[in-house]
Amino acid sequence: MKKNLLAIAVGAAVALPGLALADGPTVYGKVNISLENQENEIGQTGSVDDDWSLNSNASRIGIKGDFDLDFAGLKAIYQAEYQISVDGDDDEFSQRNIFGGLAGDFGVLKAGKFDTPTKVAQGKVDQFNDLQGDIKNIMAGENRAGNIIQYSTPTLGEMVTIHGAFIPGEGEDLDGDGQEENDLADSYSVAIVAEKGIFYGALSHDADIEDELVVDGTGGTTLDITRAAVMLKPGNVELGALYQIAEESEADGEDQSFLVSGAYKIDRWKLKAQYGMTQGDKSDDEATLMALGADYKLAKASKVYAYFSQVSYEPDAGDDRDDTTFGVGMEHKF
Repeated sequence: MKKNLLAIAVGAAVALPGLALADGPTVYGKVNISLENQENEIGQTGSVDDDWSLNSNASRIGIKGDFDLDFAGLKAIYQAEYQISVDGDDDEFSQRNIFGGLAGDFGVLKAGKFDTPTKVAQGKVDQFNDLQGDIKNIMAGENRAGNIIQYSTPTLGEMVTIHGAFIPGEGEDLDGDGQEENDLADSYSVAIVAEKGIFYGALSHDADIEDELVVDGTGGTTLDITRAAVMLKPGNVELGALYQIAEESEADGEDQSFLVSGAYKIDRWKLKAQYGMTQGDKSDDEATLMALGADYKLAKASKVYAYFSQVSYEPDAGDDRDDTTFGVGMEHKF
């Protein structure tokens, strides 16, 4: 049913753009597919998994647009974005950022399911987004929340934007304490973003957000997260850094994480690297990430790439694990 509805929507957007709107919605997407060799080694057991795989890397298709309303200069805005399985391993479509809202001189108000302000606050510090070198492999905070309502200010002083979002509890037990959450804003996420010229900086905070992926890979943990990110782009150079503190809402102890990244552009080439770590303050649990790569631009919206990454987990109890990946791939945006 979901697949049929999306096909109908895309077909309507392409074939009948002038039916309801002057310009019609925009159909967009990205195909990012890679051939990868992944070697996973467990410490004391000595077991090694060595596999070749074809991966879809969060490829997606979506529809977005806006149109004028006959009230106070407002515009209606909308977006429906689905992840697609290019390699055929998963469901054909799975929900990504989907929302409806209003935009005007007051800012932007939207509601649905989409990336939290904290996730967006990292900007483009992560040079290996959607690949095995993605920061989500070692740190929390990379969340796409459902039932979320967000207000974003217009750009203030030609530099600063403030984003504030909240999530009604809807009767769920978010903290695992047996108590249902029924308030208007049981969870929230806020971010202040400053961007001008070569500078990008952001400071954000999540409260009682259910995290999709934590270091041990279990997910489903409710966290309070404070994140700071900064990026500089002087000339052909990109330098980024991120630091965050994440703590379970109903527990003592916290994880501290950092990431540094860099890239250098030479004609059509982009050489890039990053290193990050997450460490618990009440335990010796540690996760590290290292990634190196090179992109070659074929056109403005098309590139081929190669990369190497290693994600290492050193739990306080249990075997260490090293996940090593070498991949080559291509990305086309439309």
